[in-house]
Amino acid sequence: MTVPAQPAATHHVGGGIPGAHPGLASALAAAAEGDEIRIAPGVYREAVRIERGVALRVLGEEAGGRSGAVVLAAPGDGRPALEVAAGARVVVDALVVEGEAADRPAVVLAGGRTEWSGGRIGTGRLEVHGDAALAMTGTVLAGAALAGVLLRTGGAVALTDCRLLGTDGTGIVAGGSTRVELLRTCIRDTTGSALRVREDAAVTLRECLIDGAGRSGLLVEDRGSARLTDCRVRACGSDAVRVLGSSAATEAPETAETAETASSRETGGGGGGVRLHDCELSGAGGDSVRADGRSEVELAFCTLRDSGGSGISAGDDARIRVTGTRIARTGAAAVVVHGSARLTARETVIRASAANGLVATGDAVVHLDDSALDECAYSPVHAGDSAEIRLRGLRITRTPEHGTHLVAGARAIIESTWISDCGMSGVDLADSVRAELRGVAVHRTRNGVTAAGHGPTLLHGCEIADSERAAAVLGPGDQEVTGGSLVRAGTAGLVVEPGAAPRVTGLEIRDAAGSGVVVAGGAEPRLSGVRILRPAKNGLIVDSGGGGVFEECEIVAPGFPAVHLAGSAAPVLRRVRVQDAAEDLSADPDADPVVEECVSVRVGSPQWPQLAGAAGRRTPLPAGAEHAGAATAGAGADGDREEPEESLDDLLGELGTLIGLGRVKQDVASLVKLMRMVHRREAAGLAAPPLSRHLVFAGNPGTGKTTVARLYGRILAAVGLLERGHLVEADRSSLVGEYVGHTGPKTQRVFQEAMGGVLFIDEAYSLAPAAGGGNDFAQEAVATLVKLMEDHRDAVVVIVAGYPDEMEHFIDSNPGLASRFNRTLLFEDYDDAELVRIVEQHAASHQYELTEDARDALGAHFSGVPRDHRFGNGRSARQVFQAMTERQAYRVAEIEAPSEADLITLTRQDVPEAVGAVGSAGAVPGGAA
Repeated sequence: MTVPAQPAATHHVGGGIPGAHPGLASALAAAAEGDEIRIAPGVYREAVRIERGVALRVLGEEAGGRSGAVVLAAPGDGRPALEVAAGARVVVDALVVEGEAADRPAVVLAGGRTEWSGGRIGTGRLEVHGDAALAMTGTVLAGAALAGVLLRTGGAVALTDCRLLGTDGTGIVAGGSTRVELLRTCIRDTTGSALRVREDAAVTLRECLIDGAGRSGLLVEDRGSARLTDCRVRACGSDAVRVLGSSAATEAPETAETAETASSRETGGGGGGVRLHDCELSGAGGDSVRADGRSEVELAFCTLRDSGGSGISAGDDARIRVTGTRIARTGAAAVVVHGSARLTARETVIRASAANGLVATGDAVVHLDDSALDECAYSPVHAGDSAEIRLRGLRITRTPEHGTHLVAGARAIIESTWISDCGMSGVDLADSVRAELRGVAVHRTRNGVTAAGHGPTLLHGCEIADSERAAAVLGPGDQEVTGGSLVRAGTAGLVVEPGAAPRVTGLEIRDAAGSGVVVAGGAEPRLSGVRILRPAKNGLIVDSGGGGVFEECEIVAPGFPAVHLAGSAAPVLRRVRVQDAAEDLSADPDADPVVEECVSVRVGSPQWPQLAGAAGRRTPLPAGAEHAGAATAGAGADGDREEPEESLDDLLGELGTLIGLGRVKQDVASLVKLMRMVHRREAAGLAAPPLSRHLVFAGNPGTGKTTVARLYGRILAAVGLLERGHLVEADRSSLVGEYVGHTGPKTQRVFQEAMGGVLFIDEAYSLAPAAGGGNDFAQEAVATLVKLMEDHRDAVVVIVAGYPDEMEHFIDSNPGLASRFNRTLLFEDYDDAELVRIVEQHAASHQYELTEDARDALGAHFSGVPRDHRFGNGRSARQVFQAMTERQAYRVAEIEAPSEADLITLTRQDVPEAVGAVGSAGAVPGGAA
């Protein structure tokens, strides 16, 4: 027989209702599980303990009660006003609870589950521990001391639309393994930290406000974690967010504010995790975010502003990840990373720091991508000690100091970065700094790049423009400059300091207000392929005691003599070309240069020494000495000589010596005939037929596309259709930027380097729009390239190369490409015999000889190699040759006294087995016989 469930009973307390209980304790004693207790307004001074599931509700006027609050006040005997025991499921509605004292508990939830809405808890704290769970909505908690809410439970606590006000101590302390959710909750005016999370507690805040904390807004210790979304933390006396990692929880009184101080003595290990998403931290007296110990912090799309300290400070072994965040108006350096901390940040803006933008010291590691640093009072980037920084896609602007300042043993890689408007150097490298600058643009600074330290420095493809003084200053370290340009320097383009020996290749120096290159005494630079255009003074000055080697350099339209040698300067000038100058050389009597194959074109008073029959010997150059010029303006007159030019027949002969490529050779020969006809018509004053010199090279890797492109440029120069005919190689990474506004200038810089020659873009199909569209900056690179090809149609030849099918898709992707690339040269794969000849060619150039058996074995090897995507044609042949030399070395090492024939002969035994693709041929078997 089933006993029907009894309906829940309602018990009344106070209010003069017949049968009503005088107090809550007697009503609770009479209530059964699930009953409801309705309480008339009034003050009930008693200690209530709930041990079964009941609901406590206020008896309002609509139910026959009086208006007013129901106040449950502690009786003053040391017990809390309200306690919920384990196992009870309690509902509390609109109840006001007053504790005995501010530093004692007013409400204790020792177990069970409590749902609390409205009302107020005052003069004492709320404690939740044991296995208790709490869901509280719309409640005010005020007037507590030491801690307003103390949570140490294995259950879950959720506060929604609550307000925690005026705590004389910490607002909320969460410990144990508590899971806490705060939604639209305000913690205001605590004398200590607003929220402290420790041990294994985990706290989630959404749309919350922390305001006016006397110390930290959020303090996370030990293994605690916190997740904040769309929250505001403002006007904290100390740090807005403080994260402390520790190996063990600090045993300290959870009710005392001194627990914060005790827990701050960290020993390392463990970890605290904090994530802030779309939050605003403002007006902190200390740092907006400070992380120490082994802690982890992530900031995404946040705003950190108006702090008295730093925006972010990371020390010890902290790990910080930052995305899309703005840091503004900090009283100290905006971001500080020290100790062994690691910080990675992207799409972050740092603005108006009262000190540095980023400081990295100790063994810190910082990666900062696609970000901006603006209006910092000190250097926006400063790194020292053994710190390591990588900056990519940055915009660093407006500072009275250096844009980037690296000292001591710091290491840096700076890529695709814009630095401008600095009162000192754009980049300053001192002491033993190791630095690589790739694709860095430095504009409007006092000095562009100053590398005066002893550490190694690499500048690759950098543009330095409009510096007040020197564009680049290189000191005694291991310095290397490749490509790039120095433009409109206020004094000198490049300054080489005493004791320096930098290697500079492919650099262009334009429109310096002083001299192009200045070499100090004791310096020994090596410059190759450097162009110095239109310097207001000398193109090159070598001071007394200076030297160096200057090869294949060009000086055009200098205001003073192209080269000036002071005192005992003793450089080597080899194949230097001077054009459009009053004088090519002026030298003090004690100068002692070596001059080899130097050329002057349209020079008023050529002074290059006549070195016929004595090339390379040192020749005294008395000031004003009249030497026969190597070439002069009006070349063709008796005694004059044209600038040496490569013979077209020799170049075509060089093309003919390439292995294979029969179809390509025929196409190039046809193009040469066409080009010569065009040139002759132009020379005769006739209109040239429409002709596109741009080409598509379609073929698999290793089929000689780059080699032919280099020859094609030289051939066009020999025909007279290009000024220089040099080759500039590029790919997607050379042309496409990583943020808005970066791609256009990057493409323009590469195109400018190719002026007068050939721009060769390998794997050009990677610039085609991706399937499904999307924000791909490659489309901007193509549009920029098409416009530049139109604006400079006679100055640059563009060759795009790649796989045949992909190149067809690339050309079809843009109408401007299709109209400019209407001729394709197909580079076919090498056959087995041609691959054997390529190996033989490598062998001959390295003084090896192949036996007939080795040639037969090579042919068999290549016939067994799959022609799949891993097959590299000529590259695979080179790899096979390398593998053969390694196998031969192992074999010959077993011979006690090898002869010369043993050392140079490659036999069948040295040919590797054809396993899969040829790319695997490099393996050397142990003990090869």
